[in-house]
Amino acid sequence: MDAVDKKILLELQLDGRLTVTELADRVGLSLSPCHRRLRALEQSGAISAYRAHLDPAALGLTFQALVFVTMSSAERDLVATFEEAVAQVPHILRAERLFGDPDYLLHVIARDLPAFQELYDSRLATLPGVQRLSSTLVMKSIVKDRPLPL
Repeated sequence: MDAVDKKILLELQLDGRLTVTELADRVGLSLSPCHRRLRALEQSGAISAYRAHLDPAALGLTFQALVFVTMSSAERDLVATFEEAVAQVPHILRAERLFGDPDYLLHVIARDLPAFQELYDSRLATLPGVQRLSSTLVMKSIVKDRPLPL
């Protein structure tokens, strides 16, 4: 990957709806070489998808929480079952397995506090293998959807 490929990736991170013509103009290439590079980046997996970024507040999802999960056991089958169950909860926007304690960090979004409480009680607390949940509320997002530093 050279500097031109990195420029292509940066531009697409800023605006994934650019036409190939607009992209070529922004990175200083003619149309055909830009198109070839774009396809190569897609085929290599450097570009994994294109999608729209939605504004949660505009859609009525104004409550965010970070939920820390401590598991009752690190047994492989239990961990796999837990991770499969987490993947089925649409309000969990991001889930990360951590080294040390706690075992997982869940980024959760909900309409409001009562909706989060219902989700917490009915879905999160009943996930397989959960020993303890601890949550903190997100007051304000400072950095989000930042392009990758290339």
